[in-house]
Amino acid sequence: MTTHYTPDLPTGPIAPPPDLKRVITTVDWPTLALYAGCLGVWGGALMLPAGWSIFAFVGLVLSLALHSSLSHEILHGHPFRNRTANALLGIFQPGLLVPYLRFKQLHLDHHRDENLTDPYDDPESNFLDPAIWARKSTWMQALLGFNNTLLGRMLIGPALGMVAFVRGDLRLLRQGDLRVAQHWLLHLPGAAVTLWLVSLSAVPVWLYLAACYGAMAVLKIRTFLEHRAHAACQARTVIIEDRGILAFLFLNNNLHAVHHQHPGVSWYDLPNLYRSRRDGFHARNESYVYRSYAEVFRRYFLCCKDPVAHPLWRRR
Repeated sequence: MTTHYTPDLPTGPIAPPPDLKRVITTVDWPTLALYAGCLGVWGGALMLPAGWSIFAFVGLVLSLALHSSLSHEILHGHPFRNRTANALLGIFQPGLLVPYLRFKQLHLDHHRDENLTDPYDDPESNFLDPAIWARKSTWMQALLGFNNTLLGRMLIGPALGMVAFVRGDLRLLRQGDLRVAQHWLLHLPGAAVTLWLVSLSAVPVWLYLAACYGAMAVLKIRTFLEHRAHAACQARTVIIEDRGILAFLFLNNNLHAVHHQHPGVSWYDLPNLYRSRRDGFHARNESYVYRSYAEVFRRYFLCCKDPVAHPLWRRR
């Protein structure tokens, strides 16, 4: 008769492997849950019947704008600490127009605060070198001037931004920048899946593309006055003390000076951080503060906030 050895088995609950425990405690669950909910709203909008096109459009604009804000959270290290996991989450861009990896590279370059508003070294600057501005035709100066009103930034800002973005990337591709080519190639499968899902829905492709543009128009409200020309780099970044629907869609990035000073802080912790050090943040950015987006609309909907030509460029 053969006797088999039977090991003692644990009688209590089985503990998860150490790696799994580490994942559970390091995942940013609120951000991950919001990401899932955002995709749920996006998918729900696509599932609406044909007669509900206006509701589908609104749902798509809001969910795509929120998804862009979530992509901003992802590139800053949320919801995972693992960069590859975040990249895999971010690389699907239902907004179609901007590859995640290009967004990540350019936005992290933008976070060099000493270069903020620089017409050459800040990839998100809306200012031009005065010498370049002077060579623009009269009609182009008028167009860019309209773009410096909030209404213009929402109506034509996405188109002007995309033209400049694509032209810049094409120039880099002609110079042999393989990283840019890789970023666009990795973007294409997600774009193809998105358009395939749209083709299965009652939403026409043209309406979906209009929603993508509309989402960018909403995001232009946030970026409209995020940075001003100022000699002190810490005074270039705005705080908008809004707590409404736009603040939610922007994931509290309206507290932009707080985000620039603490880029790793999660979106849901920014308001408390701001409240706890409000006077300090105001002193640091020299009171570049607005009470709400309603104030921003009242002041700049039809008025230019800044000149197109960088007003301090010759002195820098």
